[in-house]
Amino acid sequence: MTPPVLIVGLGNPGDDYRGTRHNAGAMVVDRFAANRCSGWRRERKFFAELATGECGGRKVVCVKPQTYMNLSGEAVAAVSRFYRIAPDQIMVVADDADLPLGAVRMKPSGGTGGHNGLASVIQHLGTQEFPRQRIGVARPVQEVRDIASHVLGVFTPDEQVMLNEVLQLADRQLQCWLEETLAKAMSLFNRSR
Repeated sequence: MTPPVLIVGLGNPGDDYRGTRHNAGAMVVDRFAANRCSGWRRERKFFAELATGECGGRKVVCVKPQTYMNLSGEAVAAVSRFYRIAPDQIMVVADDADLPLGAVRMKPSGGTGGHNGLASVIQHLGTQEFPRQRIGVARPVQEVRDIASHVLGVFTPDEQVMLNEVLQLADRQLQCWLEETLAKAMSLFNRSR
């Protein structure tokens, strides 16, 4: 039997962070799981919410860490150990302030890009060799390096329209990755608006 694939949506837990730019990864995974997985269940031993299902003939475990962003790797490592999922079968979905709003980029591996959630996942997995899907949330001004208030802010009404398109595109890219290959998903769906 083929081992399951892990899809991780990074974000911060709780109502205070729902709908914020920093939770774009969790929003994508919510969209993906909605039509393919069981309902979400809280798993305290994993510090996460999990939903399981199938796509492209593969078992999928969707995960939303319930730690704060900078501790996300704890949940990812715990779930991957339990299900015996290799890093190259763990897709981490995260916001990216260095990409414009509307951009979706999947890649096979990489560094943190200054993202604390990705840094935590790399630390706890002991490798940066895992695929990731980055969702552009843009910077308010490119010269500003402290962007905490921006990524912790909610999408404006105008941005919500584009966000819905991006969530749909990211969902289709994840499906393509599972049904086809990472290379094809990158070729067909990596784009900037």
